[in-house]
Amino acid sequence: MKKIFFLLLVVCAASSSVDAQRYAIIDTKFILDKIPEYKDAEKKLQLVSEQWQKDIDQRQADLDKMYKDYEAEQFMLSDELKKKREDELFNKEKELRDLQKKRFGYEGDLFKERQKLVKPIQDRVYNAVQKIAVARSYDFILDKSEGITVIFADPKLDKSQDVLSELGIKNL
Repeated sequence: MKKIFFLLLVVCAASSSVDAQRYAIIDTKFILDKIPEYKDAEKKLQLVSEQWQKDIDQRQADLDKMYKDYEAEQFMLSDELKKKREDELFNKEKELRDLQKKRFGYEGDLFKERQKLVKPIQDRVYNAVQKIAVARSYDFILDKSEGITVIFADPKLDKSQDVLSELGIKNL
């Protein structure tokens, strides 16, 4: 009997603590899209990315031409010249792959540029969210923009506007 009473008491205590949890939902994509510096940073990243891609595309076109020229001439070349041209093609192809990796690979130049331009803005948003969470005693703040799936969210729980206000940005 005492065990049943104790178990009932634990279940009641656990259920009351679950009801006491406070949570909110934000949409970081919405928030970031309202920050002018973020839009500028995204434009800069896009321009840099396009410039680097054009350079890579040009190098690829040059490499393709070298391959075509080699295929057309290989029958007339001595074994020594064939080997030299094949080595040259191999080195050019390796250079191109290395450049692609350097520019667009994991922790490449684009990643570093994104960290430099976007991370400070994301940190400001995160700090604003933390400030709101502490000030309003939220236990959880969920982001509905990416990562987790929120099937339904009551619009009154969305605190994205509050985060924008904390950042000093007016909704347009």
